[in-house]
Amino acid sequence: MHFDTRSRQSYRQAVTVMTLEELAASTPPGTPWLGLDLGEKTIGVAASDATRMIASPLVLIRKTKFTQDAEAVLKLMDGRNASALIIGLPLNMDGSEGPRAQSCRAFARNLQRLRTVPVAFQDERLSTSAVERFLIEDLDLNRKRRANVVDRTAAAWILQGALDRLRDAAAR
Repeated sequence: MHFDTRSRQSYRQAVTVMTLEELAASTPPGTPWLGLDLGEKTIGVAASDATRMIASPLVLIRKTKFTQDAEAVLKLMDGRNASALIIGLPLNMDGSEGPRAQSCRAFARNLQRLRTVPVAFQDERLSTSAVERFLIEDLDLNRKRRANVVDRTAAAWILQGALDRLRDAAAR
């Protein structure tokens, strides 16, 4: 049996994933970026300022169907004039990719089928636990209040990490 790999490749088109440096060079200056924390039930969204110095929690999208979730993300991008997405990539502690990381890559790939959007992935290992610790220890939020802010705060943590990494690389 002979498989036509060309048709298979066009169907399963790879997401154009950029490094942070490539992303910065390919997006218009003075435009914010959005950060996404893709959970099983929710999508935490954060936005940077136009100078890409500070990330702030924005909203929490309750997942329904992919098309509706993607439309909500794209609508937020349009409303904020955001030029790119930083998506948290939940790597295993040894740096390998498991099912959750593959799910994040699939979200980005499927989003690209709707609209070409510059995307970079940011290692998000321990971001949610760091945010949880901050919300408990520093802000003394109870479990119910934490549930309402943890994913969008994790998205801000992910986006801020990417912005800081980019700024540190430029300083070298």
